[in-house]
Amino acid sequence: MQKRTQQIILLAALGLVSVTNLQAQSKKAKLDSVRNIDEVVVTALGIKRQDKSLGYVAEKVSSEEFEKSQNNNWAQALEGKVAGLKIQTAGAGPLGSSKITLRGSISMNLDNNEALIVVDGVPLGGTNTGTGNAAYGAGSGGDLPVDYGNNFNSINPDDIENVTILKGATASALYGSRGANGAIMITTKSGKNKNGKIRVTLNSSTSFDTVLKWPDWQYEYGQGTLAKNKDGQFYYSYGASADGVSTGGTSSAFGPKFDGQYYFQYDPTVEGQSLERQLWRPYKDNVKGFWQMGTTYSNSISIESSNDKTSFRTSLSAVNNTWMMPNTGFDRFNYALSFDHKLSKKLRVATKFAYNYTKSDNLPSTGYNNQSISYFMIFQNPNVDLAWYEPIWKKDKYQVDQIHPFSTFIDNPYLIAYEMLNGVDKKLITGNITATYNFNNNFEMMLRSGIEITDEERTTKRPYSSANYLQGYYREQYIKNSEYNTDLLFTYKNNFGKWGVSASAGGNIRANEYVLNDYRAIGLRVPGIYQLTNAISLNTRIAQPNDKETNSVYGLASFNYDNLWFVDFTARNDWSSTLPKANRSYFYPSVATSLILSDVLKMKSKSWNYWKLRASWSQVGNDTQPYKLQQFYNTSDFVGSAENIANFQNPNLKPEMNQNIEAGMDFSFFKNRLTYNVTVYQNSTKDQVVNVPSLIETGYSTRTINAGEVRNRGIEMTLNAIPVKNKNFQWNVTANWSMNKNRIMSLPAEFQGEPYTMGSVGGVVFFNAVVGGSLGDMYGYKLQYAPDGQVIFGSDGLTAKSTEIEYVGNAYAKWRGGLQNAFKYKNFSLSFSFDGQYGGRVYSQSHHKMSEQGKLTHTLVGRDNPNGTIVGVGVVQNPDGSFSQNTKAVTLTSYYADYYRRANVETNSFDASYLKLREANITFYFPKQIVQSLNMSDLSLSLFGRNLWMWTKFPLFDPEAATLNDSSITPGVEIGQLPTARTVGIQLNAKF
Repeated sequence: MQKRTQQIILLAALGLVSVTNLQAQSKKAKLDSVRNIDEVVVTALGIKRQDKSLGYVAEKVSSEEFEKSQNNNWAQALEGKVAGLKIQTAGAGPLGSSKITLRGSISMNLDNNEALIVVDGVPLGGTNTGTGNAAYGAGSGGDLPVDYGNNFNSINPDDIENVTILKGATASALYGSRGANGAIMITTKSGKNKNGKIRVTLNSSTSFDTVLKWPDWQYEYGQGTLAKNKDGQFYYSYGASADGVSTGGTSSAFGPKFDGQYYFQYDPTVEGQSLERQLWRPYKDNVKGFWQMGTTYSNSISIESSNDKTSFRTSLSAVNNTWMMPNTGFDRFNYALSFDHKLSKKLRVATKFAYNYTKSDNLPSTGYNNQSISYFMIFQNPNVDLAWYEPIWKKDKYQVDQIHPFSTFIDNPYLIAYEMLNGVDKKLITGNITATYNFNNNFEMMLRSGIEITDEERTTKRPYSSANYLQGYYREQYIKNSEYNTDLLFTYKNNFGKWGVSASAGGNIRANEYVLNDYRAIGLRVPGIYQLTNAISLNTRIAQPNDKETNSVYGLASFNYDNLWFVDFTARNDWSSTLPKANRSYFYPSVATSLILSDVLKMKSKSWNYWKLRASWSQVGNDTQPYKLQQFYNTSDFVGSAENIANFQNPNLKPEMNQNIEAGMDFSFFKNRLTYNVTVYQNSTKDQVVNVPSLIETGYSTRTINAGEVRNRGIEMTLNAIPVKNKNFQWNVTANWSMNKNRIMSLPAEFQGEPYTMGSVGGVVFFNAVVGGSLGDMYGYKLQYAPDGQVIFGSDGLTAKSTEIEYVGNAYAKWRGGLQNAFKYKNFSLSFSFDGQYGGRVYSQSHHKMSEQGKLTHTLVGRDNPNGTIVGVGVVQNPDGSFSQNTKAVTLTSYYADYYRRANVETNSFDASYLKLREANITFYFPKQIVQSLNMSDLSLSLFGRNLWMWTKFPLFDPEAATLNDSSITPGVEIGQLPTARTVGIQLNAKF
């Protein structure tokens, strides 16, 4: 009795039960929730294992997480729910390509840090094709990146049964080089059910998108550059007038204050200067008013049935999306089929097939270039009415000359939305067929063959008079990407007394074929006719092969003693076509162990249920991209010609090697109502494939070598609790926290102590690798400071300029965390989740330009000063080296243009910390009597939301900003970011 009382007191102290329910719970132990410690999870190669037998972390996410809040991208449902997992998007439109990383970045190649996506045991290739354009393209005369989406984003969330996250290299070692960054194992629904009856499921949802956060624009001052009239007063004039010379050609907002005065302004009725002076006024909806409420309609139906021999499921789904930017969005159609049949007592055959069709007449361009809507938002002035642009074309100039009255460099926003079209027609087929033959109770063979085939057509239309294509432009791209995987696996299982043994051995053949055909019409003979035959000049890029093949053999041996101690050994050898003959064969092993200490010590009790220790070590090889070994010629833009590549290839490349060590513990208390796990790890990657500068006399700018070592260390923690559970009410809590520290241990000797630039964005932010530094370190120009921390100004009253770039910050967070709560009361359920990060920096190109032009509220400082001047707060350095207060006044335009100049990475960079209400859902489950009267088995109605609220100090749209450069997603830099959506919706789910 005393012992039970102590347990009750401890439970109450931890908040695991409510006082009013203590007595009821002590009498009804059957109400206690027990976490299934023997839960089966899907591991590498699709092998199912008991969670307790694993010496590494394998987190499982159920189908409910993907079903309860419909999402155009299923992967975003994982955000904040898995420790160490980060989903990075470019914020570039409705299809939302995702970059998923586990435990941070380990490679200096910023595109080589993503987790492997595996669907039903078959890896997805994950190859993305960009437009070939950089995000920063101001004045380049070229085009922009467009987010056409990842292949894995196309998976229908209603088809997902569960997702298992294999975080470390040990967990995914059997996948070879592509598993070095961990793996996301997706298992789709197979139709198996308990009663064997035919079941029909209908799921219908409607959701609405609005902009989550806007920049803090100012609407107190209008267009202008501090020009004064003959009376010495600030004024405005669109074109020369009786008031003075024209001030209407600037993109800056340092003009007169809105104070009831009248000026000659633009008049859309005459497409020029107004005949009379008009009221000087702001149009506060002249950017926000362009954006609309987005809508997504999603409907799916599935039919499934099973018996002791056969299981079957088929599903259809359709998604219609109209995005927040006018005339953008997509339609998506999914069909999936799963069939599993036991042909005999020994032979079972299963197949899964999925067809996805995505079509869009227009997806938005992203980046900083005349042709992006982000560019227009930056340059739009407070005194300009959005309605002036709506006709698009000047009178009698249809398809020839657009309305853009303030600058020929700023394209009409409606022209961008309705004439500058980026279309896509994409077909994706994935599937596999698996045959399993059981020779006897101990020995079986599995043969699996999988495919991923992408057939994609893209069109790009640019009308006459656009800033970069005065005579129009048209482009067609045809992309075919195919990957074939075949696995043969033999498995033996047996028990010898208290010893259990399982051994598997097999091989894999993987082949990837990629072809791109690209045709460009430079100029159109007839305006508005988008055909290659209408080209003034036609550029054709001959298709180039980009094929790759990898052959592998592998093995897994698992031992357990009395279900107390488990040991796994794996080994794999790859032969990659991307490496030279002498080095293309590479071997890597792993070992993992777990010990159920609570069973060994026989320490189980009502308050302490489970204690597991685990540890693992692995070494994983990684090859490189095709055609890195020999020199070759690229096709050029000129038909029938070729050009030499700028990189000198390396015929002696070696594979990268990643070594992973991790250890952790899992605990369970109070009849498994409180579970906790913690993991510490270290990853080290050596012999990275990098490009280093080459002597210009060689004719090449870079050469490829093996060099450099990067180390990651981190900690992850996850907590699950059921504080309250009784007959009518249950409360579940899940929390996770992770921290990853990255360190560059060595660099190529060729740099001799100098940094290695892994990449740059916009020519101002450099991702430099320095020994002792970290991946994600951002470098650029900063302010100069006196010893007391004050900003140093020059004799001209502007900031002193540094001649060297310096460390500004790191693009990656110091730590990340998430918290989910789920409540269920009778027929109602309520859930919501928060997640966030602490630390990280984001450079904002948009902030630079809008600050330079006086568009943001922080640029109101000094506006009331006489003569439009301001004195920068700081000091000047005297000839003797001492410092005195800065007293030099400069114009507001000069001050803001200098202090927030594009090259000043420091003043345009911000803390990327944030906290988001990521998801919320409330569901009503109709009572059984109503459901049964409708001949249904289940019926529910839900209200859901995503990105409902955000706290951050980042002044623009979203601190989770990243830049889409061609096909690469680069975190830590915002270049023409599009708004993030806040989503609310309603969902009806019915099962028959």
